[in-house]
Amino acid sequence: MSSPPIASLTESNTLEFPDNHTKTSASLSDSTNKVNEPLQNLHLASHEVLERAQRAGRSKCSKCSGSRMFYCYTCCSLVGVSQEEIPKVKLPLKIDIIKHPNETDGKSTAVHAKLIAPDDVSIYTYPCIPEYEDERHEVVLVFPGPDSVTVEDITNRLLRLADRDSPCLQDHHRSAEEPAPKRMKQDTTAEDGEVPSPKKEAKQGRHKHLLKRVVFIDSTWNQTNKIVTDERLQALLQVELKTRKTCFWRHQKGSPETYLSTIEAIYYFLIDFHQQCLSEEYHGEYDNLLFFYSYMYKLINKAKHAAGKL
Repeated sequence: MSSPPIASLTESNTLEFPDNHTKTSASLSDSTNKVNEPLQNLHLASHEVLERAQRAGRSKCSKCSGSRMFYCYTCCSLVGVSQEEIPKVKLPLKIDIIKHPNETDGKSTAVHAKLIAPDDVSIYTYPCIPEYEDERHEVVLVFPGPDSVTVEDITNRLLRLADRDSPCLQDHHRSAEEPAPKRMKQDTTAEDGEVPSPKKEAKQGRHKHLLKRVVFIDSTWNQTNKIVTDERLQALLQVELKTRKTCFWRHQKGSPETYLSTIEAIYYFLIDFHQQCLSEEYHGEYDNLLFFYSYMYKLINKAKHAAGKL
């Protein structure tokens, strides 16, 4: 559940909002509008659908018949709301979440990513792990360690891996990022007569980044060792996220504030990748990954305030 301490937007990486939702700036503090309140100024779809579902109360999951609110964390399916009523986010990378078998489904935030970005997120239960051996120059594992690197260092380190595995593979990726002179000549005679600018060509090249897939471990910290030491993950470049702080309401006692929940780690990694690897300004493109998380944070904080615990 908790992911490592933290640890580009292509034209297709846009948010899909249902017709009855508007892009809003989330204010999650309600009666306690503190300056340093976390999760402020997110560009989120309206929470009206969740408020309506909450008023209606729990419903039965159509797959397992479990009593659930908003979604079934066992079946990764929506409950009491439809797919059309919640936002959908297209990610620039594929996300694999390796879940510890003893991780409590109801306490994990991994399901949030699957529900909001179903086309780009896969969840596996250990010991089931995809084979990454032939793709290690395109995959990173977000987990701290003595040899872990920052998000900013990913490009150079993956280039080295590509070079080590196959020199021609590295040349292939570099050529994808830098338009060949001949190609640019041909483009100047496009049918519409438009001459593409070098800036536009460079931008298109940045979107063809080496990194294609990111692996996260969904587990409490005292259970992560068995997964992270699995030989199938040993060849992967490890990335550590250090600068973000969690606001998870189930934060493990005694662990640093930089130990994030799974959905927080995914969200912050994508922002860093967007800015540091794709060299794009961030305008909230992935904020809706926190659609459920931010709403639950608000509810739990209001309950704690009402009980005098905050």
